[in-house]
Amino acid sequence: MTLTPDQWLAVALSLKVSLVATLCSLPFGVVVAFALARGHFWGRQALNLLVHLPLVLPPVVTGYLLLRLFGHRGIAGAFLEQFGIVFAFRWTGAALAAAVMAFPLVVRTIRLSVEAVDPRLEQAAQTLGASPPWIFATVTLPLILPGILAGAIIGFAKALGEFGATITFVSNIPGQTQTLPTAIYSVLQVPGGEPQVLALVVVSIALAALALVLAEWVGRALARRIAGV
Repeated sequence: MTLTPDQWLAVALSLKVSLVATLCSLPFGVVVAFALARGHFWGRQALNLLVHLPLVLPPVVTGYLLLRLFGHRGIAGAFLEQFGIVFAFRWTGAALAAAVMAFPLVVRTIRLSVEAVDPRLEQAAQTLGASPPWIFATVTLPLILPGILAGAIIGFAKALGEFGATITFVSNIPGQTQTLPTAIYSVLQVPGGEPQVLALVVVSIALAALALVLAEWVGRALARRIAGV
């Protein structure tokens, strides 16, 4: 069973949403990962809790909170609408929901990479007179780059499969907010739609598997390059 044009549109929208979600959340993920890995400040545990909350909350709850905050009547939503930025019931809202749900995985992956860096390497560069930005660009960043890219790809895969928060926040509007998971949900409600469901599931599994394989390959390739192998 081949996919219908609307279903291919849902696949394309899923890829678009996942890519935007990943690109927008990645810089924040790097900053937060560094703060949690090396920071010593008041509220660090609260930040850690806030970052990881979407992992343990039901996705529907996260979507409802996004709707309350970024909906047309939400504090942030009403403010942003003055500048033409709308999230509720738009694909941009789907990207926001996907970014929020994937963010903990991005941060955790990058944080592990930051914690694996030997501080003595940075200290050696500092003793040679290198400035903190230069140390980050020439020592720290190359060492954590595999973790950053792996986090980005894992976040992309997570965003690709996001369902609960998305359907709660932006609904399931074909051609506008319907992503691959919500398209599967829609077809499941139609009697006799099992062949199309199977086709969509195969596409979903293929995309997720490709993202995970790519993350593994990129991580190993960068690790070998950094090691000079």
